[in-house]
Amino acid sequence: MKKIVIFGVGLIGGSVALALKKAGSTAQIVGVGRSSESLQVALDLGVIDTATSDIADAVKDADIILIAAPVAQTPSILSAIKPHLTASTVITDAGSTKGDVLQCAQEILGEQFSQFVGGHPIAGAEKSGVTAAMADLYTNKNVVLTPASATNPEAIQRVKTLWLTCGANVSEMSAATHDGIFAAVSHLPHLLAFALVDDIATRPNAEQLFGFAASGFRDFTRIAGSHPEMWRDISLANKTALLSELNAYQAELARLQQLLEREDGNGLQALFERASIARNNWGESRKQQQ
Repeated sequence: MKKIVIFGVGLIGGSVALALKKAGSTAQIVGVGRSSESLQVALDLGVIDTATSDIADAVKDADIILIAAPVAQTPSILSAIKPHLTASTVITDAGSTKGDVLQCAQEILGEQFSQFVGGHPIAGAEKSGVTAAMADLYTNKNVVLTPASATNPEAIQRVKTLWLTCGANVSEMSAATHDGIFAAVSHLPHLLAFALVDDIATRPNAEQLFGFAASGFRDFTRIAGSHPEMWRDISLANKTALLSELNAYQAELARLQQLLEREDGNGLQALFERASIARNNWGESRKQQQ
């Protein structure tokens, strides 16, 4: 690859650029974004090689275009780059939802949809922006690709190579499967963390409550410090699957409430033991994979 264009040089896009540089890639990395100030920071930090707001100039001779902006910006970015694409340009994204992204890519790109490969790196941090970017963010992390039946196999391989170069483990699945899985294990936990912090913060004694909050509260709510715009877009984009998960979680909370109201100690302990065993088994399997 000689030229990679990144729309959205924040935590995700910036970390891709740094990972490629660390791996010895000599590809020119071009940054495109809404904020000239952020792009200048990316230049000053050496994350990208050049920055431009000229879409035609940015896309010209690009081997890969990575859309690492919030998912709601994807349609406008695809519309902007479409007139400047060549048959050899591969487009991919790093959004946390895939069904909506693939649908809009198909509608906007038309015959060039075969050049688009949906992607989602399962890595991140509660901080955002290019100053939070890390060269090792994707090391041994999972990246899911969601190609469609029409996707060019060569495009898939090029995107796979990109992520492997960043140190990631790459797998493939359908967009629908992806959205169902991540509604349960990623999107729902973020909503719960945001909701708990918002609940505490809006109480009259919020200062006192936060003053006594310790490691349990810290660990559970860490992800509530994540990018609000990004998580607004993710929640709306994956609304159907996320509503299903919220209903399931509310049913679980209702069971807990009933156990407490009945003072059912055995029932509470059984639930806690099931959860504890499942969590510990998951933790051990994660250690073995690292």
